[in-house]
Amino acid sequence: MSQTHPYRWLDNALTTIHRAHWYRSTADIDQLSGVRMVVAGQPLLNFAGNDYLSLATDPRLIAAATQALQTYGTGSTGSRLVTGQRLLHQELEESIAHLHQTEAALVFSSGYLANLGTITALVSDRDLIFSDKYNHSSLKNGAILSKAQVLEYQHCDVADLRAQLQAHRGNFRRCLIVTDTVFSMDGDLAPLPEIVTVAAEFEAMLLVDEAHAVGVLGTTGAGGVEQYGLQQQELIHAGTLSKALGSLGGYVAGTATLIDFLRNRCPSWIYTTALSPADTAAAIAALQVLANEPARRDQLQQNVDYLQAALVDLPIGHILPSQSAVICWELPNAQMALQVSATLRSQGIFAPAIRPPTVPTSRIRMTVMADHSRSDLDYLVSCLRSIKKTV
Repeated sequence: MSQTHPYRWLDNALTTIHRAHWYRSTADIDQLSGVRMVVAGQPLLNFAGNDYLSLATDPRLIAAATQALQTYGTGSTGSRLVTGQRLLHQELEESIAHLHQTEAALVFSSGYLANLGTITALVSDRDLIFSDKYNHSSLKNGAILSKAQVLEYQHCDVADLRAQLQAHRGNFRRCLIVTDTVFSMDGDLAPLPEIVTVAAEFEAMLLVDEAHAVGVLGTTGAGGVEQYGLQQQELIHAGTLSKALGSLGGYVAGTATLIDFLRNRCPSWIYTTALSPADTAAAIAALQVLANEPARRDQLQQNVDYLQAALVDLPIGHILPSQSAVICWELPNAQMALQVSATLRSQGIFAPAIRPPTVPTSRIRMTVMADHSRSDLDYLVSCLRSIKKTV
């Protein structure tokens, strides 16, 4: 029997990760207030977070969370089927269903759990899944865990999706197409009208993940489905409460039959402690702000338009096409992305380097928030211009 220590391979694996410039570590945040943050004692402008509507530190969300803590305590202590639910959970689900114009909704402890559980509940080893090549990890891993046959189609390529459906759909019982609406590491928007048409043609279910679209896109902030006017289509809406809505958790919205089925067959909901009262209350407050203050969303869009226009005239290299608050500067390799991110940080800008295997090519990922001022955006552009001269 080999005498090799059973965990020694971890050191070799980490060495390989370092050599490829793929090593990841966390930044310690001392203070965070909207677009201003302090990291390791250094004041920075935040262009890294997904707090698109600047709600995570909104006093109304904090007050709602505090009241829920005082009323219900800190935790839900168990799954809703075993220990019961708070009325807050039902109120939140009704608010989410109203936002998406669906019959019902189901709240999960995270968006990742929502996607994992929903996909594994809907399909199994007799079924087929088509997944956009750039989908979020939660969609990809949910597909793997389902044990269905998984086929990826080229990013946002409906012709490739149709061709693969034509070739394979007839060999399987059920079929599920899964796609992000806004792709979190690129910023572009899935061609949902065409995907909806193809799904109907081949009798496929369609799950759309609105994580980075809710609060950002659509007339009321309901996301990409609303942006395209597809609210009347029978879809499976997945989303998160932890980005534009400034809280924590995920959800699925759809027909009452779908939601009732998930309550009975979705493992990541049945066997997981319910969302905490404070997070639930904060999300309810956020949805109220979203409904009552469209100017906040309008301000975000104005900031996005302003920054995108400024970058068009900035000769810094390839800015990936974006239809959202996520804007990425593609760079040749991981080492350069790390260097650019470090230089930005030295100039007071917090914007992370995103590298393989998370994405196919290295980049700086920048996110826009409603509370960014024009001077904040101008300063970012000036920093990018100065860095371009050195890379």
